[in-house]
Amino acid sequence: MTLTTPPGPSTTTTPAGPRLVEGRGELSDAVVRALGSGAPPAYTPGAVLKADPWGEDLQLALYLMYEPHYRGFEGVDDAREWDPDLLRMRQALEARFLHALRTELADAPRTVEDAFAPLLVEPVDLSDSLSHHLETEGELWQLREYAALRSLYHLKEADPHVWVIPRLTGRAKAAMVAIEYDEFGAGHADRIHAKLFADLMTDLGLDPTYGRYLDQAPAPLLATVNLMSLFGLHRALRGALVGHFACVEVTSSPGSRRLAKAMRRCGAGPAAEHFYAEHVEADAVHEQVVRHEVIGGLLAEEPDLEEDIAFGCAATGLLEDRLATHIRTAWQHGHSALREPLP
Repeated sequence: MTLTTPPGPSTTTTPAGPRLVEGRGELSDAVVRALGSGAPPAYTPGAVLKADPWGEDLQLALYLMYEPHYRGFEGVDDAREWDPDLLRMRQALEARFLHALRTELADAPRTVEDAFAPLLVEPVDLSDSLSHHLETEGELWQLREYAALRSLYHLKEADPHVWVIPRLTGRAKAAMVAIEYDEFGAGHADRIHAKLFADLMTDLGLDPTYGRYLDQAPAPLLATVNLMSLFGLHRALRGALVGHFACVEVTSSPGSRRLAKAMRRCGAGPAAEHFYAEHVEADAVHEQVVRHEVIGGLLAEEPDLEEDIAFGCAATGLLEDRLATHIRTAWQHGHSALREPLP
């Protein structure tokens, strides 16, 4: 009998993935070095405890450790996706992030009805609305910045939400698959929403390459993307992921209508306008399905997840508000909302 040696771990890399960026502190520096060298991350345990959970260093470190679950990084071994040293570090940073979210949202609604009721009514006062600002007085350079920021989410649109599908059953699973089928183009590659956003970027004179604007993305933007990765990668947070997804779908249609008008008013181009016009109609339908079938079906199967669904909705609103405040404050002071202005 011939004995064979079991295969070792994969050593494949992702040549087409985005390039690693420079770190923004001890934690993200450690992740960059670890991914680039193949070595374990080298950092002091105290750095985790002292890190600002909303800050550049922690949020970039988390983003870098989540990305191997998506398209990876150029030259980085694909096996690092499940590297135990990186996962151990990630767990510690996730705990800091989750604790900050739960602390901030200690008084947030704990029922689905209370969490979503305010989202179903268009506010009378839209003065704090970023999409309203862009619709009524935004300039083309602001639309370009907004698109560059949002590209870190929209170029992986719907991807993290797919992770919840095998964790659902019955009505919730069927409805979630139906919505995701639309998000991924209903069988047509040119209609995938991520592709439509890449076309929008081209119309705006931006580089539509996946991950291109990571280095320019500030912490408030990274946090919005990290939130859905955090919820998506943990089965224990499946209710929060459904809450996140529902919040996005419920609030998307009115904001998309305003952004479509902004693109048209500024002459951004047909593809730029089309992306948001597509979401006005599609997400109006998705809103009903996600509330009545995804959430309704999940609660019928697992009623104990109601507080988690409400938490996911509240956390999404919190981080979106923090991002909008960051962007509006920068623009009001005549600054770029990016870490470095676009060329």
